[in-house]
Amino acid sequence: MDVVLAQGQEQTEGSLLLPLLMIAGLFAVFYFMLIRPNKRRRQQMEKMQAELAIGDEVMTTSGLYGTVADLDEKTVILETSEGVYSRYARGAILEVINSARDEDTSDSDAEADATTESREGKD
Repeated sequence: MDVVLAQGQEQTEGSLLLPLLMIAGLFAVFYFMLIRPNKRRRQQMEKMQAELAIGDEVMTTSGLYGTVADLDEKTVILETSEGVYSRYARGAILEVINSARDEDTSDSDAEADATTESREGKD
């Protein structure tokens, strides 16, 4: 009779382990498929919103396109068309379309190329 009880106890311990492993596996799947990518995406959005600069062309979460005219810690003033300004929360900026910093580097690259070509023409 003792042998029968011992076998029954081993069987219930093994049957409890499988559901616990399945729950742990399900949590791992949720973490790697949902939680981690959303966290990374949120960090990228916060970084982009923190790096906004005057002159950046942006799109808001509602689909409005505009140019950043002024900034403060919590709000962004966008110029949607000539002379038309709207104030938005920084969190409403979804995407930077054209960065003013990118245009500055491309302008300086174009100037450097023009200077190089003019020097080569003199030689």
